[in-house]
Amino acid sequence: MNSEFLLALEEIAKEKNISKEMLIETIEAALITAYKRNYNTSMSNVVVNIDRETGSVKVFIQKEVVEEVETPLAQISLDEARTISGKYEIGDVVAIEDTPAAFGRIAAQTAKQVVMQRIREAERGQVYEEFSAKDHEMLDGVIERVEKKNIYLDVGRTEAFLPVSEQVPTERYAFHQRLKVFVTEVRNTTKGPQVTVSRTRPALVSKLFEQEIPEIAQGVVEIRSIAREPGSRTKVAVISNDASVDPIGACIGNRGLRVQNVVDELRGEKIDIVCFSDDPATFIKNALNPAEVVDITVDEEKRMASVIVPYAQLSLAIGKEGQNARLAARLTGYKIDIKPDRAPEN
Repeated sequence: MNSEFLLALEEIAKEKNISKEMLIETIEAALITAYKRNYNTSMSNVVVNIDRETGSVKVFIQKEVVEEVETPLAQISLDEARTISGKYEIGDVVAIEDTPAAFGRIAAQTAKQVVMQRIREAERGQVYEEFSAKDHEMLDGVIERVEKKNIYLDVGRTEAFLPVSEQVPTERYAFHQRLKVFVTEVRNTTKGPQVTVSRTRPALVSKLFEQEIPEIAQGVVEIRSIAREPGSRTKVAVISNDASVDPIGACIGNRGLRVQNVVDELRGEKIDIVCFSDDPATFIKNALNPAEVVDITVDEEKRMASVIVPYAQLSLAIGKEGQNARLAARLTGYKIDIKPDRAPEN
């Protein structure tokens, strides 16, 4: 341990954004433990000091000044203390140097271990802070491994965990495949930050729209609600804050390129874009698109709606296996009862 070591510590502290003083204090604490272990002592009055200018390491035993010594390892008589300095009085603490001859080697080894550990901890802390700021945001990742069907993606300074429960059943994943994922949770663990991501959340669709559609990123067009059945179909309700901007047209884009980019990222998942309305009846009609609504009765208190559609469009309104009606109900927050405008002919 010398001044060159202190300079190296200073460089490490700057590079890793760690306090140099904190590093030195941590090394001093570790050297106390090393001293006790190597010299077979359990004394609690051991102090290690690293000179901040020269880097020299010294071990001291702190002893209390007493009239009559009962515990030699922890006490010193007043007469003996005054041979060191005449200023000592009863109750003072005297630091007596007890640096072992071979302690320099132990100090160097311990310091290296402590510094490496602190660097790892600091880097984990920095990565955690970086990804905590990305919680509930979208990330780009590359699949690097699969364990028990769970997928791990390289997302930069760490890896993201895509559990089976957050994977789209119809999607097929391959090594080195690039994916956009939504961050659902960032936890700090003893092994570093754990970033959990999803491909199934409606919020992923919202983030994709925000990325592809400038009007949404700028707040001109807003997404008010999303209903999604991952891998199959999604309904998105949008509204414009500018009367001159058509919200559906903005989302679809020239020749449908904007929404197609979202569809491509979702591996062909169908997307219906409808206009949001504060009027529940109008919103429900829009949500049942592409089916035409003949009549509608809304009970806002019970959050229920009774809808009449042309007999020929009944299956269209309900959708395959009830999907269109189910998504419309989720999108609007209303239970929707769909009936035809006439009874079937015999």
